[in-house]
Amino acid sequence: MIRIEDLHKSFDGNAVLKGVSLGIKKGEVAALIGGSGSGKSVLLKHVAGLMKPDRGRVFVDGNDMTSLSGKKLTELRTRLGFLFQAGALFDSMTVFENVAFPLKEKTKLDSEVLRQRVSRELEHVGLSGSEQKYPSQISGGMIKRAALARALITEPEIMLFDEPTTGLDPVIGLSILRLIDASHKRISFTGIIVTHEIPRVFDIVDRVALLLEGKVYFYGTPEEILSSRDGVVHEFLHAKTARASNDEKA
Repeated sequence: MIRIEDLHKSFDGNAVLKGVSLGIKKGEVAALIGGSGSGKSVLLKHVAGLMKPDRGRVFVDGNDMTSLSGKKLTELRTRLGFLFQAGALFDSMTVFENVAFPLKEKTKLDSEVLRQRVSRELEHVGLSGSEQKYPSQISGGMIKRAALARALITEPEIMLFDEPTTGLDPVIGLSILRLIDASHKRISFTGIIVTHEIPRVFDIVDRVALLLEGKVYFYGTPEEILSSRDGVVHEFLHAKTARASNDEKA
């Protein structure tokens, strides 16, 4: 469903992606992990067609995102859902209006069917009763839930998650990961999660890609990365696991 071939991207002469290659099968969810500045979010934006590479190609269901533009790119994007790091809700809209927005933009559903769809999606993420609240009136965790509902309302074939638990305490962060897992089981999307939630994210993904110095250093199942004897992989996981443990104790 997603195939990335020899992707390169630089900013002001600084190379961020240095030949990333990766493949994700239909229905699989992959975690992108790596240190800050390793290019995880940049890679995700290339898959979404929000950035163009300096070199290389990104295929989504056989379509080359790097060569599409205009109407064809817009049509392909309708099959994608994107959960931004900060949620990116519209401040001037209520929770209901935010979640309804993609349906109003992409469909011609009558008002009652739309209301039912939105109410059902809000129920899935535990926000029933918060329909008329504005983003400024709800917590960070609720904002992420509302943003997730908005991303899922069109039942996308592909979901892209950019640091979905950033800024949340460990308990709320875990609840967001569980919601993503439940949503995947319900909709069966193909997904990529950019995250620092190690090792907790391993419980909900099929594959793990470790980005290091602009390339995919390791790609395999959660079981394979956890059992790896590679010194670099072991050191990275140990550091992340120790930090997560300290955060939970704080």
